[in-house]
Amino acid sequence: MPRQALAFRVAMRHPGDASAVAALFDAGEVKPEEVVAILGKTEGNGCVNDFTRAYAVSALAAMLGSRMGETSEAVMARVALVMSGGTEGGLSPHFLVLAARETDDTASGALAIGVAFTPDFLPEAIGRMEQLRATAKAVRAAMADAGITDPAEVHYVQVKCPLITSAKVADAVARRQSVATHETYPSMGLSRGAAALGVALALGEIPETALSDAVIGTDWSLHSGRASCSAGVELERCEVIVLGNSAAWAGDLRIGHDVMQDAIDLCAVQRALASVGLCAPGQLDGAIRARLVAVLAKAEPATTGTIRGLRHIMNDDSDINATRHARAVVGGVIAAAVGRTDLFVSGGAEHQGPDGGGPVAVIARAG
Repeated sequence: MPRQALAFRVAMRHPGDASAVAALFDAGEVKPEEVVAILGKTEGNGCVNDFTRAYAVSALAAMLGSRMGETSEAVMARVALVMSGGTEGGLSPHFLVLAARETDDTASGALAIGVAFTPDFLPEAIGRMEQLRATAKAVRAAMADAGITDPAEVHYVQVKCPLITSAKVADAVARRQSVATHETYPSMGLSRGAAALGVALALGEIPETALSDAVIGTDWSLHSGRASCSAGVELERCEVIVLGNSAAWAGDLRIGHDVMQDAIDLCAVQRALASVGLCAPGQLDGAIRARLVAVLAKAEPATTGTIRGLRHIMNDDSDINATRHARAVVGGVIAAAVGRTDLFVSGGAEHQGPDGGGPVAVIARAG
């Protein structure tokens, strides 16, 4: 029997507010047991000490567990709860609820969703080939879960990955193990980078012979055009969500993507929109915008310190983290294109698109 993917974008009043997700269940839009993943943009700083992510995960897991008579731990064991901190600029906090159900409708080609998890990582694995290879294995498992055999059908891979804390460094040292870095914030980038290169390996974007511990976080020529990776303290494993199109799925949802070459690459955003039939000479108008379900993008300041030859200060600001600047810039560009601000713009694009750019994916209803 074919499967059908469902996607709902709902607002949150604060990171612990799961009421809008619960309202979907109360209205009969979706059943709790059909939910396979929830992505969220929370209003924290997106850095190591952003506990809004863990707060949101806890609230969602508790609510889902109460609806299904399960513990929060049981929910988190099978549902990917991926929170990305930071809604700088005009970005609006929100959740994107992804679900799947069997249907009697004819499979005609539609959005397909697959989810998989890696084992928990010891500190010495984070940001290294062990994490990279485990992520690649999980991506392949998620593709199988979605029924996708051709990597070309995959348009977006979301990975939530762990980071290295001071306590983890101490644990590794006590066991006479080395870690990729003793600095907590840089560990986020190394973890995101290893996960992104794992996606690239699984999708055939980069051969394994080109990969090693040495290239993670250093060789920016190696990147995935479909990976979006976010690191946090709220988990010890990688959670992987694969989104693509499959002829075996039914429904009216489609996904497409493009790659922004820099932070103001409006043309790439418009190409991604056009790939799912959302075409407009300027900002999407009301009728076309109503078909837009979600925009998911990565943001990263260029290491050159410039955008199209003009100097930016994102990497030099000691008051505001560079990724926070980048989210605000990219969020503004995409919002201007689509006329909405509830956008999943995630900072930190190490090995996720070219230096200073990043993938952008669009989920929309067919016209």
